Amino acid sequence: MDIPADTAISEAAPGQFEINMMHQPDPLKAADDAWLFKLLVKGLARQYGFAGSFMAKPYEEWNGSGMHMHFSILDREGNNIFDNGTPEGSERLSHAVAGCLAAMPGSTLLLRRMKTAMTGWSRMPMRRRASDGPMKTAPRRSASSSGPKARRIEHRVAGGDVNPYLSVAAVLGAALNGLEDARPASAPIKGNAYDQGLPQLPASWAEAIDAFEASPEIGRIFSAHLIENFVMIKRQELHYMAELSDEETVELYLDTV
Repeated sequence: MDIPADTAISEAAPGQFEINMMHQPDPLKAADDAWLFKLLVKGLARQYGFAGSFMAKPYEEWNGSGMHMHFSILDREGNNIFDNGTPEGSERLSHAVAGCLAAMPGSTLLLRRMKTAMTGWSRMPMRRRASDGPMKTAPRRSASSSGPKARRIEHRVAGGDVNPYLSVAAVLGAALNGLEDARPASAPIKGNAYDQGLPQLPASWAEAIDAFEASPEIGRIFSAHLIENFVMIKRQELHYMAELSDEETVELYLDTV
């Protein structure tokens, strides 16, 4: 259903709202909450004759919807390992960020926020560098507006239509890779990431499938059996989607993701 732009109460597009979920110590519970919230919105919307959709970018002319993930890590004493009392954060924060950046190309298939002929993008963080500031164009930033003890990573790549279980596993697994390898992150960028000639994430579904299958970082996070089956499913889905027009694709996904 179309909602006139001058009458809709919205965030950046007609009928678009930002919802903040409460943080959870258990990642599985956080994914459960995200999934149940989607079901609740869809069910309530249908009762009033609307479609509640989490599709990342159904309309070229309107902003898309993302799902930003914030996370920190506490040690056994309850201390945030990303905090060392400085504005930069701890060395382990740098390691976790490096792991997230390294796994980002391979995890694009799970995060599903990519440019296609249908969608385009709007303020989408497709460049692979990190920012320390409130930047819309970088895929990751270090968030600490609540003070050093609340130091956390904000992962900004995922679209609103992701599977929360797979996406949370991919992000946390990538951070764990970085911590295990103790690899340092590159220096954070300043300014508009689009203007800096940085490496880009896969820009099509086919590229994302290939990157997921070949990524050594993904191979450390998920089992070979899961990777093989997921790749086969996505290639089959891509094959059949090629038979649909852009309008048919939007109609198919709008009320199903």
